Amino acid sequence: MKNKITRKNPANMPEPVGNYTHITKIPRNSELYVSSGQVGVDQNGSFPESLNAQINNTFHNIKTLLESEQLEANNIIKVNVWATEKIDWDYLYSEWGELFGNNYPAMTIGYITELGLPEIKIELEIWAAKV
Repeated sequence: MKNKITRKNPANMPEPVGNYTHITKIPRNSELYVSSGQVGVDQNGSFPESLNAQINNTFHNIKTLLESEQLEANNIIKVNVWATEKIDWDYLYSEWGELFGNNYPAMTIGYITELGLPEIKIELEIWAAKV
């Protein structure tokens, strides 16, 4: 158990209100990976108009990023989500579930007025560890 990423929800705390885990612990001497925020840009450098299409592209970009470092979803320990409009949680959680299954990382979500470019509607930053 010492050389494994562990996730838990302490018994004396309320259950998470979404698909995340309260605590994700990485073992000592793990390699830590921190991404820049991944956005909904497609391979041609274009941003779709809809938030859901940007969510789809963002998860595609995260998967590509993970593959580039021989990482998997199990290596992700924390996700920070920023959005400029109301998230369709059914859609986001369908992408989330496809990536993580039921092995959720820690997560923070914030709604903000704008991101780095006016066309960006959502941005996800990932933290990952390799044991």
